[in-house]
Amino acid sequence: MKKLDLLTPVGIILGLVTMLFAVFINADMGSVIFFVQIASFLIVVGGLAAALLINFSIQEIKLLPRVTREAFHYEEHNLTQLIDTFVTLATKARREGLLALEAGLEEVDDPFIKKGVMLAVDGIEPDVIKDIMMAEVVAMEERHQKGRLLYEKAGEYAPSWGMVGTLIGLVLMLQELQDPTSLGPNMALALITTLYGTVLANLIFLPIASKLEQKTENEVFVKQIVVEGVIGVQSGQNPKILEEKLSAFAKKNKKEEMIKETEELVNEAQ
Repeated sequence: MKKLDLLTPVGIILGLVTMLFAVFINADMGSVIFFVQIASFLIVVGGLAAALLINFSIQEIKLLPRVTREAFHYEEHNLTQLIDTFVTLATKARREGLLALEAGLEEVDDPFIKKGVMLAVDGIEPDVIKDIMMAEVVAMEERHQKGRLLYEKAGEYAPSWGMVGTLIGLVLMLQELQDPTSLGPNMALALITTLYGTVLANLIFLPIASKLEQKTENEVFVKQIVVEGVIGVQSGQNPKILEEKLSAFAKKNKKEEMIKETEELVNEAQ
C-alpha cells in the first residue's frame, strides 16, 4: 500500500523558505519584491516546456503526472514479512506438494509473487521461471527510467533556459548604456532568470529524479528477493535454509548500500 511521502514536499518547502529567509535578512521589502519577475519565470518555464515537447513524444509527456505522484508517495516493503511468506510457502510445498500452493494464493496481495508461484505450480523449470520474472523486472526498470528521464532532462534544461533569459536581459541592458544608473538594476533583473532556472533544477527536478531512481532500485531489490524465494520454493528447499538464504540476501544488499553511501561521502569530502 502506497503512503504519502512527506519528505519530498517538506524538502521543497524548506529550500524555498531558507532562500526567502536569506533574502529577507539581507534586503528591504522592495528588494524582496524585485525577486518576483513574471517575465523571467515565463522564459524559464516556457522554454523548458518547449524543450521537453521537442525531446519527448506525447505518450511520454503524458507520463509526467503519474511520475510526479510517485515522487510524493512511497511503498513500504516489510522484508521480514516477505521472507516469512516464502518460508510458509516452502513449508506447505514440502508437506503437500506444489499443487497445494495454488489454493493459498488468495491470501497473497503481491501479483508478482502470485505469478512466480503459479509458474512453479505449473511445473516450469527454475531457469525458465527466473528468466520470465527477471524479464518483467527489466521491463519495469525501463518503464521507470522513461518516466525519470523527464525530470532528468528538465534538470538539464532549466539552468540553460535561465541563461537564455539572462542573455536577453543583458542585450536589453546594453541598449541603455547611456544611463549608468540603470546598469545595476538591469543587471540584477537579467540574473533573476538564471536564479529561477538553477533553483528549479537543483531544488525540484534533479532531487526528484534522484529519488525516483532510488525507489526503482529498492523495488528491483525486493523483486529479486521474490525471484529467489520462488526458485527456492519450486526446488523444494528446506524452509529454514530458504529463510537463511533470503535473510543473507537482504543483509548483503544493506551492506552494499552502506559501502556505496560511504564512498559517496568520501568523494564529496575530496
